[in-house]
Amino acid sequence: MSNGGGTAPLLTPYRMGRFDLSHRVVLAPLTRERSFGNVPQPHAILYYQQRASKGGLLIAEATGISDTAQGYKDTPGIWTKEQVEAWKPIVDGVHAKGGIFFCQIWHPNGQAPISSTNKSIKPVVRANGIDVATFSTPRRLETDEIPLVVNDFRVAARNAIEAGFDGVEIHGAHGYLIDQFLKDQVNDRTDKYGGSLENRCQFALEVVQAVVDEIGADKVGIRLSPFASYSESSDSNPEALGLYMANALNKFGILYCHMVEPRMVKLGEKFETPYSLRPIRDAFNGTFIVAGGYNREDGNKAVSTGYADLVAYGRLFLSNPDLPRRFEIDAPLNEYNRETFYISDPVIGYTDYPFLPSDV
Repeated sequence: MSNGGGTAPLLTPYRMGRFDLSHRVVLAPLTRERSFGNVPQPHAILYYQQRASKGGLLIAEATGISDTAQGYKDTPGIWTKEQVEAWKPIVDGVHAKGGIFFCQIWHPNGQAPISSTNKSIKPVVRANGIDVATFSTPRRLETDEIPLVVNDFRVAARNAIEAGFDGVEIHGAHGYLIDQFLKDQVNDRTDKYGGSLENRCQFALEVVQAVVDEIGADKVGIRLSPFASYSESSDSNPEALGLYMANALNKFGILYCHMVEPRMVKLGEKFETPYSLRPIRDAFNGTFIVAGGYNREDGNKAVSTGYADLVAYGRLFLSNPDLPRRFEIDAPLNEYNRETFYISDPVIGYTDYPFLPSDV
């Protein structure tokens, strides 16, 4: 198979801070629910090693910062010594393949959910069209509790470095705690963390400050989704939110901003997106990573046009552990099986997706 007579933009090297990347295909953080009891398991060594390559960037699945930050079953944590020790061989496995490994740290609201608000979420029909997800009414964080959560992020970042990770990605997207503070359709606070755009961004920026102070800006990234409306967390002016955060993040000099692409909507007879990440990308000074339904062609275009420095792939990387190689030679891709995304099996739908034959 041919790469078209030249190196695909996704397969060109890139210098990200002090890290020399050999290509621009990033493993997006993917919740897999196979960390039994919130402790990373040995089967994750093979999973991440399969997707590691020399000079390739991997972002670990969302990892809880405290025992109250566990909104999903069997997701990993990094707040205890046991969890830190369990991560070490997984990180070592990625490093043995020459990979660069960041830990995404999150607060998905917990079993007694905390939020920026007391408003509850309406029930949601799951992807299978049958099951209905219901949500507990959250409890609004008191103003004096917020520094405690900020400190949980700081300690989690320190623990991630102790576990051997090269850095951390703060999860500020997808309707989880930080995102709930950012968005004006869910944040109805009247204290210094609510109301104006500046106030709504205050919590996120305090987390960034704490993590930067703890481990250094050169080891810190953040994921944001200003255009998304997960868990009814939307904003009336997402572009202004994204631009404000990009400019505010510049003051910290963090390594990268990982931005989720706006969703397509039906405009007239066709599906288009009314927004572009380009203004936000142009405003941010560090490495800019994009994610959200990209294929090989889209990714190459994003890099070649300067729309992004790196492109994160989720489902395609899940089902194609050798995705950079497949993109390099434009090989066919394995189809992913959505039904095995979140099962507890340590092999099926996890480490059993086939590689290209060695002679290809």
